[in-house]
Amino acid sequence: MKTFELGKTKLTIEEVAQIARGGIKVRLGHGAIKRIEKANRYLLEKAESGETVYGVNTGFGLLSNVRIEKKDLAQLQVNLLRSHAVGTGAELPREQVRAMILLRAATLTQGNSGVSLRVVNALLDLLNHDVIPYIPEQGSVGASGDLSPLAHLALVLIGEGKARLGSASGEWLSGADALRARKLKPVVLGPKEGLALINGTQFMAALSVFAVLEAEQLMRVALYSGAMTLEALRGTTTAFDEKIHAVRPHPGQIEVARQFRDLLDHPKKSQIARSHEGCGKVQDPYSLRCIPQVHGATLDTLRFVREVVEREINSVTDNPLVFTDANQILSGGNFHGQYLALTMDYLSIAVAELGSISEQRIEKLINPAISDLPAFLMKKSGINSGFMIVQVAAASIVSENKTLCHPASVDTIPTSADKEDHVSMGAWAARKCLKVITNVRRVLAMEVMAAAQGIDLLAPLKTTAKLEKIKAQVRARVPYFDEDAPFYEAISELESLTHEW
Repeated sequence: MKTFELGKTKLTIEEVAQIARGGIKVRLGHGAIKRIEKANRYLLEKAESGETVYGVNTGFGLLSNVRIEKKDLAQLQVNLLRSHAVGTGAELPREQVRAMILLRAATLTQGNSGVSLRVVNALLDLLNHDVIPYIPEQGSVGASGDLSPLAHLALVLIGEGKARLGSASGEWLSGADALRARKLKPVVLGPKEGLALINGTQFMAALSVFAVLEAEQLMRVALYSGAMTLEALRGTTTAFDEKIHAVRPHPGQIEVARQFRDLLDHPKKSQIARSHEGCGKVQDPYSLRCIPQVHGATLDTLRFVREVVEREINSVTDNPLVFTDANQILSGGNFHGQYLALTMDYLSIAVAELGSISEQRIEKLINPAISDLPAFLMKKSGINSGFMIVQVAAASIVSENKTLCHPASVDTIPTSADKEDHVSMGAWAARKCLKVITNVRRVLAMEVMAAAQGIDLLAPLKTTAKLEKIKAQVRARVPYFDEDAPFYEAISELESLTHEW
């Protein structure tokens, strides 16, 4: 089994996903160990001196002015985890939980949190022994960190809460039993360690990692579906000419146009394209002609979002922070999730546009006045409704996304008796972004199905060699339809296929 050394270099989004999906052991690098131990010694000295330090010998939030007696310091950290584990809703998938564990350990390795080495190793033990804490998806407002989700995670470290072993289908065990089954021992928390485990953005960051990767992969699906539709509608490749995009040089627009030229064999043409040369059509509808401008804007958004997420997963996001070289412990707001809240909202909007323009391409495919194909893509229309309601279903999903794309980041609500008076809602921004991505994948699957049907209706003419290979993959999963059928199984099959592209 491969081993990854945490704390030696910066994490990439791909590394987080690979480790979260399993098959890679994680251990601490020597430099990380030294940083952790140095900060922990410093924090313990401060705690022993009796100096007032937030979260070490004080209460939390509005209770930060309440001094905690020395005999109660350990109980303070345990009580924090118990009181903050208030999540509700569906449980997080295994890979998202594992990503949270990794990212929480990663932020502690930087030597600004003051926790002990045993706490960081205990987090890595959960990863390496595939102990999956129960973490509900609801409960975080995305400031003071993802307090509730991270509290559920941390409870298992102290032998409380509940967890599964490995597969998400496994039975729930108490935290103590789960640790015992893997021959692990509960952690006894020291000063600040409960707070350090829950103060941070690792819930929204973990979800953001998968949102970026899925959205990037979805760009390729939109490329294939859009190119197939353009061929089925006998559109022109002129709008993808590089000279057009060179005079409006947005990088994403230029890249998308290049990708479409490659798939559509521009300036060389497919049999379908050659069949309608000189047809008199000068311009296609926007949903075809403006693909580089729309898809390209999404691509540029994705590149920006990736940069923000990669910075975040390599950041220290708890509070207070220990700076040993400066001999300071400073309170700040690195736990505030505004960066991820804004970027996940931005990504939701950008990805939703891939679905919006796709649905309009489906509408053009089924409309005989525009497509010059049989109505609703069925030769015997009338007795057959064909793909009529496929477009309706796509429209319903696109409309759903319009609601989901209302930005979470413009909302805030005071918490902790108005002490924590501005929050990011980054957790909800990340959650709904993943919903939008799933919705768009379904719309694109519907377009792929409709476009393949349209191309087959032009037989014996063929599209480009590259698109013929893609269509062959489609036909390996779903048939050409010469009469009505329940399309839901075919849509589900193609949704699954798009994950492989």
